[in-house]
Amino acid sequence: MFPPRADQPVAEKNPKRRLLNAKAAKKNAKIKEKGRYMKNKLHGIFVAMVTPMKANEQVDFKKLEKHADYLIRQKVHGLIPLGSTGEYYALTPKERHDVVKATISAAKGRVPVVVGTNAGSTMDVIEYSKQAEKLGAVGILLAPPYYSLPTLDELFGHFKAVNNAIGIPIMLYNYPGRTGVDMPPDFIIEQLTKLKNVQYVKESTGEITRISKLIRCCGDRLGVFCGGDTIALESFMLGVVGWVGGTANVIPQSHVLLYELACQMCDYDDARALYFKMLPTLSLMEGDGKYTQYVKTACRLMGNNVGPLRRPLQSATPDECVRLAKALSLLEEGACCRKFTAKKK
Repeated sequence: MFPPRADQPVAEKNPKRRLLNAKAAKKNAKIKEKGRYMKNKLHGIFVAMVTPMKANEQVDFKKLEKHADYLIRQKVHGLIPLGSTGEYYALTPKERHDVVKATISAAKGRVPVVVGTNAGSTMDVIEYSKQAEKLGAVGILLAPPYYSLPTLDELFGHFKAVNNAIGIPIMLYNYPGRTGVDMPPDFIIEQLTKLKNVQYVKESTGEITRISKLIRCCGDRLGVFCGGDTIALESFMLGVVGWVGGTANVIPQSHVLLYELACQMCDYDDARALYFKMLPTLSLMEGDGKYTQYVKTACRLMGNNVGPLRRPLQSATPDECVRLAKALSLLEEGACCRKFTAKKK
C-alpha cells in the first residue's frame, strides 16, 4: 500500500481525536462565516465618547478630534458621540451639530460613527436624526424620551415616526436607570423589530437574562450589543455582536483585546484572566453612580486629559481618584497609574 501524498490529509484513526477535529473544523467554519457577516454589520467595541471641555466648560473641538483619532488608533471598531457619557443633555443644538461634524471628520471613514440623537420630544429627535444622517452618520443611538414617561404604545409611535423619517439604522438604547422608561425584551422582539431601520439594541440594564432572550428570540434580525460593563464577557459568551461602553474612553486597548480573545480567537482562559483584571475598574464605574464623572477623571489619570464636566456634574474627589487609579493599575494598559497610587501611600 502506497503512503499518502504530501498534499493528502492523513485519516485520523483515534475516534476521540476525529470528533475533536470535526468540532474544531465546525467552529472554524462558524468563525469564518461570522467574519463575512460582520464585514457589513456594526460589531465590536463602540466607544460612547466623552465630550472634551475647556476649563470654562466650552466644548474643546480640537481635543475632541484628537481623542477620536486616539481611540481609532487603539483599534476600536466604532464611535458614538452624544450618548449619556457625552453629556448630550447639557449641550446646545449648535454644539450637538458641531460635535457630530467634528467626530465624523476626525474618523475619516476609518470606523463607523453612530450618533446619539435623544431628546425630550419626537419632533426634536427626528430633527437631530435627520441632521446626523446628513452629516454622514451610519446610524443613530436612540433611547426613550426622558422625563415624559411615555407608555409602550406611545413609545412605539415615537420610534415608528423616527424610523419613517430616516434611512439609516437605529440602535435602540435601553437604560431605564437614566430615562425612567423600560423597554422590556418582549416589546422589542414583538413590536420594535418590525420597524425596518431598527437593526441593533444596546441593552444596558445589566440583566444578563435580557441579553440571552433578545439573542435567542431575534438575534437573527437584531444585532445585540452589551451595554452593561460588568457583564461584558458573559454577554460575549452568549453571542452579542459587540460592546458599547464609556469606559472604553479610558482603557480602549483592554476592551479591544477582550473582544478579540472572546469573540475572534475563542481563547476563553485568557479572556477571563483579562476580564477579571478589568472588573475592578468596570465595577467602580457602574457601581458608584458617577459614571460620566469617573470616566472623565480616569481619562486624566491615564494621561489623556479631556477636561472638566459641564456643571452640575463635577470631577471625582481625591479619594475617588485613588480608588480609580488603584483599579486601573491592575491592567497593563493602566501601568501609568501605579505611580499615582504609590505617591498617595
